[in-house]
Amino acid sequence: MTDRYWMICGIDEAGRGPVIGPMVVAGIVVKEDTELIELDVKDSKRLSPDRRRELEGKIKRLGTYSLRILPAEEIDNLRGEMSLNDIEAGLFASIIEEICDETTTVYVDAASTDEEQFADMIQSRLDEPMDIISRHGADDSYPVVSAASILAKVRRDDEVERIERELDEDIGSGYPSDMRTREFLLKWIDEHGELPPHTRKSWETAKELLSRSKNRTLDDF
Repeated sequence: MTDRYWMICGIDEAGRGPVIGPMVVAGIVVKEDTELIELDVKDSKRLSPDRRRELEGKIKRLGTYSLRILPAEEIDNLRGEMSLNDIEAGLFASIIEEICDETTTVYVDAASTDEEQFADMIQSRLDEPMDIISRHGADDSYPVVSAASILAKVRRDDEVERIERELDEDIGSGYPSDMRTREFLLKWIDEHGELPPHTRKSWETAKELLSRSKNRTLDDF
């Protein structure tokens, strides 16, 4: 009997946690992961920027892929209505609807602490039942998810570089733990009295730095 799941799809995100820039979700469908294994794909965080860039073009030639880019402003708007997990599940489902069908097994990097709950969150947004394998660390365990993580990370890096060119500033990685990012935010707030474009204003880091700057200004009087 022929296995009905003769295609596999991997989906992952980049930029879930940053205070600056978009979240990017990528998905890719391939017939099998043999060629991905031969490319030695890994979780994008374990690869250098140059290696990710080198692999990106090769990965895209191996299957059908799709990207979703959610800007900071849209993340803020949606967070007024739903959780970040809900947002991510919706983006994953959107990609599944675009590039997968009933013959596809979908592997996803679980955003929720409950792996099965996250699979259910995605499934509830689909028109038809799908075989969804939701696992923590899927970008390390499944080559097709590693490939998706690389596509997402490269595009996220491109978006950060575009923002830097637009603002003519070094914004760092955009993550709250990055001192270059925090210094950029404080400098911009001091100079402009507000958070810069492409900042997730709903993030605690953004609120904290904005409040700190305002308090410092009041203390000057």
